[in-house]
Amino acid sequence: MLALSSGDLVLPDAGSLSVLLPTPENDLQALPQSRVQVVQGFRPHFDHFQNAGFECVTDSDAPCAAAIVCLPRAKAQARAMVHTACARSDGLVIVDGAKTDGIDSIYKDVRKRVAIGGQLTKAHGRIFWFDAGDDDFSDWQAPQEQFADGYQTAPGVFSADAIDPASRLLATALPDRLGRRVVDLGAGWGYLSAMILKHDAKIETLDLVEADHMALACARHNVTDPRARFHWADALNWTASGSVDAVVMNPPFHTGRTADPSLGRGFIATAARILTSSGVLWMVANRHLPYEVTMGEQFSDVQEVAGDTRFKVLRAARPKQKNTSRFQPTRARRSRNNG
Repeated sequence: MLALSSGDLVLPDAGSLSVLLPTPENDLQALPQSRVQVVQGFRPHFDHFQNAGFECVTDSDAPCAAAIVCLPRAKAQARAMVHTACARSDGLVIVDGAKTDGIDSIYKDVRKRVAIGGQLTKAHGRIFWFDAGDDDFSDWQAPQEQFADGYQTAPGVFSADAIDPASRLLATALPDRLGRRVVDLGAGWGYLSAMILKHDAKIETLDLVEADHMALACARHNVTDPRARFHWADALNWTASGSVDAVVMNPPFHTGRTADPSLGRGFIATAARILTSSGVLWMVANRHLPYEVTMGEQFSDVQEVAGDTRFKVLRAARPKQKNTSRFQPTRARRSRNNG
C-alpha cells in the first residue's frame, strides 16, 4: 500500500494481477479486487481471501499483467516463486516480504541479475520490483521431483528434506491395531499414514486431513493404499463423515516464528470432537509443550507412553462430553517447526 500510494510503484492499467501466497497479514485492499487472482494452497488462508471476495486458486500457470510474490520463509520455495512469477507475468514482478523471512537475501540475489525498477523499505519489510523479461530465473525453478528418504515432498512443505523425527517416534510407538476407522490430522506428505497402513491390515479407512494443498498432493503419491481418503481441509474445523476409532497427529505449534501452543490445543479439541466415546488419540509433541492439561480437560485417561529428551508421545482415551465448538487460534503462517 505504501509503495502504491507513494507513486513509486505503478500497476498495469489492464490485465490480471496474480498474488502468490499471501497470508491474512497481507492487506490486499489497495489492489483492484476485480483484477486480482490469489494463488494460495493453505486452506485457512485460501478461505480468508475467498471470504473477502477475491478469486482464489491453489495453483495457476495462466499469464498475468503483473505477479506479486508474498515471500515465504523457505528459501527454496521463495526462489521457486520468483521463477513462477517471471514465467507468468507479461511485465512486472513485485516481491514483498519481511526481513525475518529472507527478503534482503532475495533482493541482493535478484539485483545481481536484473535491473531493479524500484524498491522501498520500512520497519522490518522490503518491497521491490523488476521486469520479468530481463531474466526468467529458470535455475530457481522448483525441482520436478523432491524426495525425503524415498517419499515424495516439495519445497516449502513441512519436513521436506527428511522424515520428521517426532513423526518417526510416534510411528514406532503406535500399537499394532488402532481400530477400523482412523484419522491422521495434519497428515503432511503422508509419512504417518503410509506407516500405519503398512502395518495394520485391519484398518478399513484412513482419512488424511491436511491444510497444505501441496503437501496433500505429495501424500497422494506416497500413500497409494485404497483405504486412504484425502481431505484438503483445516484440521481445526474438519468433521468426519462417520465414526472415528483413533486419531494420530503431529500438530504444528508455531505461528510464523512465534510458539503458539493454541494450535495443538485446537487439534486436540478436534480429536475429542470426532472420536467415538471409546476412541483414542495418539499425539507426539515437543517435550516442553504442556498439552497434558488440555488433554485432561478433553479426555478421561491421559498417559505418556513413549518419548526421549526432545519429544513425548501422549495417549488420550475416552473423550469427555462432546465439544461441538470449533477451536479458532491465530491463523497466520502456521508451521510445525518441531526441530
